[in-house]
Amino acid sequence: MRIRFILSLAALGALATTARAGELVTLRNGFTQRCDHHADVDGHVRLYLAAGEDNYIEFLPQEISGVEQVADAPPAANANDPVKDAAAAVPETTIDAKLSPADLREMLAKAGGEHNLDVDLLASLVKAESGGNAHAVSRSGARGLMQLMPGTATELGVQDSFKPDQNVRGGSTYLDALLTRYRNNLALALAAYNAGPAAVDRHRGIPPYRETRAYVARVIHEFNRRVLAREALANQTVASATGQSRNGTR
Repeated sequence: MRIRFILSLAALGALATTARAGELVTLRNGFTQRCDHHADVDGHVRLYLAAGEDNYIEFLPQEISGVEQVADAPPAANANDPVKDAAAAVPETTIDAKLSPADLREMLAKAGGEHNLDVDLLASLVKAESGGNAHAVSRSGARGLMQLMPGTATELGVQDSFKPDQNVRGGSTYLDALLTRYRNNLALALAAYNAGPAAVDRHRGIPPYRETRAYVARVIHEFNRRVLAREALANQTVASATGQSRNGTR
């Protein structure tokens, strides 16, 4: 399983156009998040994306394992740039009656294996995109579990976006391509998935669209939550096995 590095909500690395001190925050799920500065606010760690305090993303303290000073903090987005009509988020729904959670998990695991993507990342994206509704349609026309636009679906060889297996295969292929395009920068890939690569390229980072920024944060938070839950379950399983082993030797 390859690791996706650099969770950022502004231009990063080679995309950066300024060179000033910033911070690199290491998350427990293996990713990193670059920001201008951080602060503890109401029990959360708030990472500010620019020198001001208008743009930020929050994490729980337990989601963060370390913070270090680095150069090249992300530049601030231009709030005066025109806002694109990004794909609308679909309200939370229950998983389609014909598609059980186990079936969906199996599809996501298969797609993740084919594209070396974490199954919990794909599950987080599906939750944000459609809430597990295979028949979801956004106001901009995106369809299915991973909300593929008709043109994108055609390019990906998806014949019917409402068929879960085709949609998941196409969406996973698209996300993989975006991660490759943005050098494994998950935040940029998610922003491009939501608002389109052209918007990300034009703004040299996460576009200053409230909806897109909220979408990226929502997927990242859900992914972090799933990773923490997975770690807790693994630790519980190990502790239980160790306890049984000790009892058996008495």
